[in-house]
Amino acid sequence: MSIIEIEQLTKSYRVYQKKEGLREAIRGLFHREYKTVDAVRGISLRVEPGEFVAFLGPNGAGKTTTLKLLSGVIYPSSGSATVMGFTPWLRDMEYRRRFALVMGQKNQLWWDLPAQESFRLHQQIYCIDPTSFKKTLDELTDLLDVTRLLGRPVRELSLGERMKMELIAALLHSPDVLFLDEPTIGLDVVAQHNIQQFLKHYQEQRKITILLTSHYMKDVSALCERVVVIAQGIIQYDGSLSGITDEFSGFKVVQLQLALGQSHAGLERFGELIKINPPRVSLKIPKQQVSKVLAEILNTFSVDDVAVEDPPLEEVIAKMFHSMAN
Repeated sequence: MSIIEIEQLTKSYRVYQKKEGLREAIRGLFHREYKTVDAVRGISLRVEPGEFVAFLGPNGAGKTTTLKLLSGVIYPSSGSATVMGFTPWLRDMEYRRRFALVMGQKNQLWWDLPAQESFRLHQQIYCIDPTSFKKTLDELTDLLDVTRLLGRPVRELSLGERMKMELIAALLHSPDVLFLDEPTIGLDVVAQHNIQQFLKHYQEQRKITILLTSHYMKDVSALCERVVVIAQGIIQYDGSLSGITDEFSGFKVVQLQLALGQSHAGLERFGELIKINPPRVSLKIPKQQVSKVLAEILNTFSVDDVAVEDPPLEEVIAKMFHSMAN
């Protein structure tokens, strides 16, 4: 049985249309105009126990709305969903003890208190026995290297340090399912890497199910094998990360290491030159023509080394989102 099952789930909002001008503002007091916005439009999805799934999409695609539905924060307009057999928006107490939601732009810790005080509050809320609480807290703080920061007020921590504390708070009760909404947003490269390494290690050790939304493709490539792409409230793709490149990219990047003294002049006729840093040259070549074009280049130029790579994932994703928008 799938740990997450979604069937034709929809969520619509009725939004007030405010017009410009004093006359329209006064008129709006008596005759309001609304429009319906479909945030999620009939998505169906299955997630198996222990999967680490990336949920991708442009801004406004419905990713965060879906996570809110699955965590019971909001009610759907129609459709059904179960997580571990529970209907999320019924907010069963047993369900609340078995999942966690971390939102990169929302805080669950008390701002003016040390994080350890918020952790003790979580212990009481989730009825964690003292022995398990101490063991779990020690393990998480050690893995995230924040033991020395536990007594410092949250407001004095850096963004990366606060996110580590948020993750600890979410994992203290050892949830079976973890929803992560942009956990590395605003973090520098080092902080992103640290969070990625922690999540990768924790998920491999505990085998928990994680659904992640992120705009950082390095998060996705480092953590997830399965990717679900949502755009305009509809699932547009569900498959492997490599499958996205195969389906939405029509070219390969060929890296050439030219021999000493060999000019790159003339290479432009074989493909689009995207980077020239002699003796290294990069070309963009349609993937159906790579073998033929590469053979012609090797017959024409002196080349010491060659590599054929997929285009940058960010570029492929951006192209995919653009095509879906149109």
